[in-house]
Amino acid sequence: MRVKRVVSAGLSLAAVVPLLSACFSEPSPHEAVSEFLVGWQTGDYSAAAGRTDGDPKVVRRALEDAGLQLDAASIRFALKGLRTTGDAADAKFRVEVDLGDNNPIWQYDNDLPLHLVDGTWKVRWSPSVIHPQLREGQRFAVEVSPEGRQPIEDRNGDALQTEETLYLAGVYPARVKDPVGLCERLYQLTGFAQDRLLSRIRSAPPQDFVPLVTFNARKYAQLLDRLDEIGPDLKIEKKSQPVAPAQPVDIIGKVGAITPETEQQLGGPQRAGDTVGQGGLQKAYQDQLTGSTGTKVITYDLKTSERVAELAKWPGRTNTTPVETTIDKGVQRSADLAVSGTVPAVLVAVDTQTSEIRAVGSHEMHQEREALAGRFPPGTAFSIVAAEGILGPGGVDLKQKVPCPADRTVGGARFQQTASPVGTAPSVTAGFAHGCVTALASLARRVGANALTQSATRFGIGGDWSLPLRSFSGTVPEPTSDAAKAKIIAGQTVRVSPLSMALVAGAVASGTWRPPTLVTAPAAPDLTSDVAPVPPPRPVQLDSGTVAKLRTLMRAGVTSGTAATANAPGDKVYGISSAITYTDKKRARSLSWFVGWQGDLAVAVLTETNDPAASAQIAGQFFRSARTAA
Repeated sequence: MRVKRVVSAGLSLAAVVPLLSACFSEPSPHEAVSEFLVGWQTGDYSAAAGRTDGDPKVVRRALEDAGLQLDAASIRFALKGLRTTGDAADAKFRVEVDLGDNNPIWQYDNDLPLHLVDGTWKVRWSPSVIHPQLREGQRFAVEVSPEGRQPIEDRNGDALQTEETLYLAGVYPARVKDPVGLCERLYQLTGFAQDRLLSRIRSAPPQDFVPLVTFNARKYAQLLDRLDEIGPDLKIEKKSQPVAPAQPVDIIGKVGAITPETEQQLGGPQRAGDTVGQGGLQKAYQDQLTGSTGTKVITYDLKTSERVAELAKWPGRTNTTPVETTIDKGVQRSADLAVSGTVPAVLVAVDTQTSEIRAVGSHEMHQEREALAGRFPPGTAFSIVAAEGILGPGGVDLKQKVPCPADRTVGGARFQQTASPVGTAPSVTAGFAHGCVTALASLARRVGANALTQSATRFGIGGDWSLPLRSFSGTVPEPTSDAAKAKIIAGQTVRVSPLSMALVAGAVASGTWRPPTLVTAPAAPDLTSDVAPVPPPRPVQLDSGTVAKLRTLMRAGVTSGTAATANAPGDKVYGISSAITYTDKKRARSLSWFVGWQGDLAVAVLTETNDPAASAQIAGQFFRSARTAA
């Protein structure tokens, strides 16, 4: 940061001044060299000018202007050697200029010629004392060439954002009559520090457009009249950048123009035209995505305003990079279409073989906070996980008779089934396919606490996996009694996210549970990301015999159960649906779930409605659309 650089320069100077001052004394040139360099370094330009043979006003102004034209946070010197020949001398010194604003350190070597004037050593003044290539009638300037923000891409390399027009308020320095007044008025309007705005004007090439503040279209429309009042020297230029997020909008994240507040949050000066991620992956990978800026130090002719020489240059940062995601645009469009009805809904689709997230669709629900990180009771959809423990080796037979009464008490906990299956023999398969909570709860006496807990663990529920964005793997309470086990099987005391349930479906489809993946490159988000990266857990191979039974149950959910509306042409559709009403912050909420897969796409659909078929209908529409788009 700029403040730190200035402080460090001051601390360095405390050690330098005694060193330079104590070692030299007249009539040798050492004292003249010391006083000139120390005066220049500390900003005491009058003292420095006094040790030259030039006009003190001219020298003082030249030294001060050099710092302003470079927008230097600090200038330091290191004496390399001194040679005296009669009444002439030459000092060799190293110059180190901190160009500030996150720019590099500029180092160069120079000679300081001296001669005796009336018995006193004086620096032989010329602009070349400042830099060996600086001449009379010339000035420094710092030329910056910003690169655009890097894209966020889908799995095929297509950008997941569209062009948006930004409005850059700036000036052409050579045409500004009152830069101080202009910057004061711009500060009053925007809150950007007046001294920083002024420094950018003074250090820029005189004929170049210098952007000072960036506005999005909405903010620009709000401030247009007040910007006009600043005067004709303030110009507006339009710039298109690919910053408007495509779907999934909440996952990609919005991008905004730099503001005084975000400038402070980012921990250092930024330039107008820079952008900052305000959420999603744009925020998580801000440092990798933000554009880099190349820098050049040049000299200009004051009369013609033409460039004379390039003194130094630095390319922009090379560690900026696109963010490559696992999102598939075609699958995402299908998800968006499927949830575009009238009820609040989210849909998470993952690849069954890799657990890579292919789409996150939503309507009136947040894709990150609710689809990835939501904490919802899954109802009897959790019976997929519970059944893995119930049906394991030596477990319950699928054909075993299990009645589905309207009311049942297990271990003192009461369960009620609103609509019992009609025309179906009461069995484990039927109870599962129809989401009969009274039938499923009765199985609590047939499964051990450890079996339930271990089954949840094998499906990653409560596991230590994470994404670059907030996510929730789920929680399962301790099954300390038959009542507690029954409530877990019924999905009443469990909390999961739609993402964690999509992973469950993918695990049954492939036979292996895998942690989710959203970003394939870079390897990790920024250190300042809201989510600290953790090593992903290893895949978990499920028992093949148990998986076969689970597939049978989930196929029955579509062919003869409550998930029938999820059926679609093409590969067989597997899945179950559930409905649950619970109290959230003293408010009753009704949820509908579908969890299942077709082909290589596993999905979890969650809708906030009392219609138990709503989520299965959305899943069916998604499968049909995804098949057409493939």
